[in-house]
Amino acid sequence: MVTLDGSHLTFDQVRRVAIGTEPVDLAPAAVQAMQHSRAVVEKLAAGEEAVYAVNTGVGLLADVRVPADQLEQLQRNVVRSHACGVGPPLAREEVRAMMLIRANVLARGFSGIRPLVAQRLCNLLNRGVTPVVPSQGSVGASGDLAPLAHIALVLIGEGEAECDGRRCPGAEGLQRAGIEPLVLASKEGISLVNGTQAMLAVGGLQLLESERLAEAADLICAMTVDGLRGTPRAFDPRIHQTRPFPGQIQSAANLSRYLEASEIRQSHITCRRVQDAYSLRCAPQVHGAVRDALANARRTLEIELNSVTDNPLVIDGEIFSGGNFHGEPLALQLDTLAIALAALAGISERRIDRLVNPALNEELPPFLANHAGLESGFMMLQVTAAALVAENRVLAHPASTGSITTSGNKEDFVSMGMTSAMKLKQVVRNTRNVLAMELLAAARALDCLRPLKSSPGIEKVRAALSAVSPPWTADRSLTVDIEKAAAWIGGTDGTFP
Repeated sequence: MVTLDGSHLTFDQVRRVAIGTEPVDLAPAAVQAMQHSRAVVEKLAAGEEAVYAVNTGVGLLADVRVPADQLEQLQRNVVRSHACGVGPPLAREEVRAMMLIRANVLARGFSGIRPLVAQRLCNLLNRGVTPVVPSQGSVGASGDLAPLAHIALVLIGEGEAECDGRRCPGAEGLQRAGIEPLVLASKEGISLVNGTQAMLAVGGLQLLESERLAEAADLICAMTVDGLRGTPRAFDPRIHQTRPFPGQIQSAANLSRYLEASEIRQSHITCRRVQDAYSLRCAPQVHGAVRDALANARRTLEIELNSVTDNPLVIDGEIFSGGNFHGEPLALQLDTLAIALAALAGISERRIDRLVNPALNEELPPFLANHAGLESGFMMLQVTAAALVAENRVLAHPASTGSITTSGNKEDFVSMGMTSAMKLKQVVRNTRNVLAMELLAAARALDCLRPLKSSPGIEKVRAALSAVSPPWTADRSLTVDIEKAAAWIGGTDGTFP
């Protein structure tokens, strides 16, 4: 059971709920906090003072007062009017992560909504009703309005949902799950749509994927180093203590550990080669910089995971209108992650070229083929990797620098954080595929050096990989091998031998 109190949600819990069926509930203290702030909203809604989004319009219409007998209609209209997303739907796990994080935001007790609203989000999660949320339409301020509105639409019995593996009208999904449509009270519509949960859900899940890729990259690089008869001397900890970036130190330690006790290393320990190419020798510096970027992003996203990001907020018996919904902190980090992963894929592609290119190594057969000329071997593997790296370069261009004014110039600087998150998702996919290609090429290179064996850890990985992708013996389509190797990388828990 994941119990939400607004302050202690973790990304491990987000992952478990998003991809699984772990039940969710509200902490008793959270219910009390929501009841307290709700009393404040109800008192103000009944008064004469104009309170933004409680008894006024929203955005540029904030100065338009709404009569008391139309406040419920105002909240329904907010949800309906903001649900105008387009494009392919977000993945089921992304929407489930959005709902969980949104419920956690409401559980903090600063939003002024009834506990029933947060509980209904928990009900959707627990009973397998997933709103259909278009992926496009958010500019990242006032948060992810359109994506969140499509979730709220299902809560009130409208929109579309996925239930039992098929799409259906939102009302039908609620009925099949035994959930009553929600009748929104004052402020509840705006509290459901105002926040950063779409970019945080998509970006957070991609952060977890990226952390797995960073771990895999060290292992795969070690396999390449051995396949190219490189030296692990550049990974000596004494070098890296003189430039003590945490990620660099960790990657160097991983590379040293993976190559320990390699027969291949022992076979050429007295060779005359002084130093390897940058893509091998500088792997700790490049991989380590990626690790540090991931760590910085995690710190930011973990803060956001337990932050209140809607507007207005109920604090100390008053209502404050502010801008916590602005996605700039996330957008900058998500853009940085895309740049970091583009570098990780880029250095991996360079190592692939060294494995297959006869002009860059003399100890492996051209393109790792048995009969060069008759066979092309892994020639096209590097070509495909190059295509993905080129695509990553385009996708790594930051979205957060491209604000476009919206809402009649009231929202005159926005974050574009959802665009950053969606770009990152494709960069992660491309990078995972490039690493899978290097994994296949490195494994083939090690096969070419038989009967010499690599380290015990790497040999263990090769045995596991052979169950996913049989060793290459002659030209064949490698598409399925790449897909399976990428799934194997992505399916690990982030730990390797």
